[in-house]
Amino acid sequence: MAKLRTLPSVNRLLEDAPDALVRAHGRALVLYAIQEVLSQERESGSVSDASDRWKGVEAIIEALRQPALRACINATGVILHTNLGRAPLAEEAAQAAHRIARGYATLEIDPGTGRRGIRHDAVSPVLTYLTGAEDAAVVNNGAAATLLMLTALARGREVIVSRGELVEIGGAFRMPEIMRLSGSRMVEVGTTNRTRVKDYEAAITPKTAAILKVHTSNFQVVGFTENAGLKELAVLAQQHGVLLLEDLGSGALLDSAPFGLAPEPRVQESIAAGVDLVACSADKMLGGPQAGLLLGRATLIATVLKHPLARAVRVDKMTLAALLATLDLYLTQAYSLLPVWRMIALAPGKIADRAAAWKSRLEEDGVTTELEPGESTVGGGSLPGERLPTTLLALKLPKSRAGAVLDALRRQTLPVIARVHDGRVVLDPRTVLEGEDDALLAAIRTAVS
Repeated sequence: MAKLRTLPSVNRLLEDAPDALVRAHGRALVLYAIQEVLSQERESGSVSDASDRWKGVEAIIEALRQPALRACINATGVILHTNLGRAPLAEEAAQAAHRIARGYATLEIDPGTGRRGIRHDAVSPVLTYLTGAEDAAVVNNGAAATLLMLTALARGREVIVSRGELVEIGGAFRMPEIMRLSGSRMVEVGTTNRTRVKDYEAAITPKTAAILKVHTSNFQVVGFTENAGLKELAVLAQQHGVLLLEDLGSGALLDSAPFGLAPEPRVQESIAAGVDLVACSADKMLGGPQAGLLLGRATLIATVLKHPLARAVRVDKMTLAALLATLDLYLTQAYSLLPVWRMIALAPGKIADRAAAWKSRLEEDGVTTELEPGESTVGGGSLPGERLPTTLLALKLPKSRAGAVLDALRRQTLPVIARVHDGRVVLDPRTVLEGEDDALLAAIRTAVS
């Protein structure tokens, strides 16, 4: 207790605070940090010396001001890594968002007439051109698109869905729960591995609003399987006066087969097959910002946009700007400017050369590594089971150090996210963006030292 009497007052410390500290962080934040440090000393019963106390003040300020959301290097080999923000934007999209963010924008006004418009009008013409849909709308993510679609079109009525498509994807997104939230009543048909058109037909009643097809996205059912095709279901839905809706997931517009991958269902194929309304994401294989797309019949888009939930899930001007710039690359077929497709298309030889260059540079500094064959994945609930050949850089360390090195890489000023394979820390060049090599190698040197 006697020791605590020597604690300086808050006011005295604030008066003694270094001018540079106050200029850099502001008087109010320095005051808060001083109060916190003194409180900690009282609680511990231990009085720090002046030097340690100011270090404590600076540490509290740094912890508050260090952005929780930071850029990082993705060396995992997972292209659409949900925890790392999925698709990195094309430079054109990032610049478009930056330009629009800095000032006012024609978000809901027609410059030609001066009349108020709706923000979806900015992207609808491009999306309809690219997909063949009559109309389109944009919301804040794919889950919101599905929820809005079901809420606006099927609330209080039945929606038929195959048992094999009642998926759960990342973040505990479960289709049955989305349907419950929408107010629709889920009617399950078929089995996990086989659902036929006649199963859907037998379940249609006067209370049926729609048939829902769900792209299973992140898993596969193989072997003795059967699924009803979209064209067959479109005919069935039309015959019975119900809607055919689809949660398509990845939002792919390009054919993945030429890249050596299995075909990923594309939006334009669903529209051509007769789906009334498609919901999908924009930040997966489309390669744009986080957003959800609704594409299909104009009357249904109009109905959906009139629902009160549409306002709750609408997108902002920066998302629209980035999305428009991304879609413009599809208009001009400049696919190589989309980071997602550029990474998918990387030749194994180029990846191997880059990994070898890393190895050479690290060995100059005494960091021992090995090159080994590996596999990258698309990720993001797209193309489950598909792999892309790659060359991994493996750090030659005792297996007992792998976890500590992985942590050290992650704690760099520019965090490096790697993975452990067979007990060794490995880094995949496929997902390390151009221009990140120097920062990556510096982080490795620090982490293993």
